[in-house]
Amino acid sequence: MNPANRTVEYTPGLGWRRKTEQVSLPEVHRSVVVPRSASFWRKLFAFSGPGFLVAVGYMDPGNWATDLAAGAKFGYALLSIVMISNLMAILLQHLCIKLGVATGRDLAQACRDHYSPITVWFLWILCEIAIAACDLAEVVGSAIALQLLFGIPLVWGCIITAFDVLAVLFLQTRGFRYIEALVITLIATIASCFAGELLFSKPNLGGVLFGFVPTSHIVTNQQMLYVSIGILGATVMPHNLYLHSSIVQTRKFEQTPEGKREAIKYASIDSTGALMFALFINGAILVLAASVFHWSGHKDIAEIQEAYKLLSPLLGIGFASALFAVALLASGQNSTLTGTLAGQIVMEGFLNFRITPWLRRLITRALAIIPAVLIIGIFGESKTTQLLVASQVVLSMQLGFAVWPLMRFTNEKAKMGEFANRLWLKILGWITAAIIIVLNVKLLFDMFVPASILKAFYGLFGLPAPAQ
Repeated sequence: MNPANRTVEYTPGLGWRRKTEQVSLPEVHRSVVVPRSASFWRKLFAFSGPGFLVAVGYMDPGNWATDLAAGAKFGYALLSIVMISNLMAILLQHLCIKLGVATGRDLAQACRDHYSPITVWFLWILCEIAIAACDLAEVVGSAIALQLLFGIPLVWGCIITAFDVLAVLFLQTRGFRYIEALVITLIATIASCFAGELLFSKPNLGGVLFGFVPTSHIVTNQQMLYVSIGILGATVMPHNLYLHSSIVQTRKFEQTPEGKREAIKYASIDSTGALMFALFINGAILVLAASVFHWSGHKDIAEIQEAYKLLSPLLGIGFASALFAVALLASGQNSTLTGTLAGQIVMEGFLNFRITPWLRRLITRALAIIPAVLIIGIFGESKTTQLLVASQVVLSMQLGFAVWPLMRFTNEKAKMGEFANRLWLKILGWITAAIIIVLNVKLLFDMFVPASILKAFYGLFGLPAPAQ
């Protein structure tokens, strides 16, 4: 039987308006064998991989732009936002694992099976916008790295990234483990580069630790809030929620309550460990920017290219800038692998519409390359970092529309059976969703409401108006 036509196995199967007929990512569905009788470490190894594919989205070039801006302008102050965002990510990705394992559906399929067609189309369009914004960051980041290392113009660098699609297609035909191995190798490259950069920059350990303590200025200062929400958007990515709920099903675990509980446990360990790795990378970028630029009179550093040029002179290490560029290139290439997979998942899941993987990935990449080339061609190369930061804010704006259905589905016992969220998890999940939605609404309010009205509004509550 063609794997694309197999019926999804799920229990209890109640509470859904429709029944999913296709499995998620049929070419790799349940392709990785999990040994039934094995040690803890062998089973953990079998389940390890999807968490790192998800984690690369938390350390993509969009993170670089927001983390560099945060560190250079505000020192270590926004490390607390990096940490909080990472904890939110750990929680949300755990819920994605539960949804995928317990129901056999990814988040996009679950939305299609529950909501009306109009709502499904609305959610799909929002998700495609988020994927395009994410892929835009990856394309621009890779192009910047190619320019810094080899002098290739940004426009041509963006076009070259189209060939990344071929790597995904080739590796997926060889097996999903090959994609995971490449991703982990690139993550190790990024980590090694930044470990060296941190040693060279000699950050203030006390200041770093204090930076993990949140302050009220993050909310009252509009510039700080804008960068904070950019960090949130760059860290907790909406398409990652769809991706994780799908790729966790690449493991061939037992379709019994015991087997599913075991799958959730090991997949959550994999995810949490990978995301803690992402926390180190994001924190390292911010700490590096704060240590090198904030206290050396370069607070306005926001361009990745400018940071590259100044790193070696300020640190006194000749190859510091090269390490920075190599890590950026690895980051952009890594994120490409998962962004194209996410595009395939949401189209198949929301619309139950399947096209050949190579065509879907070319469409996904074209949606990123075309606006990148146009913006760079019209406004010049100096606008690339602003483009990266803006893309992450767009991502953050989509988060509520992915988090809400995720929370709703995983809370319902009719859909999840015994795997429905317990009370403490419901509370944490809804608090996370509320923080994301409220911060985004506040940002929109502060950005588009005239300053005089803002001053009067905040004055009613005895609060200072956000800094302009």
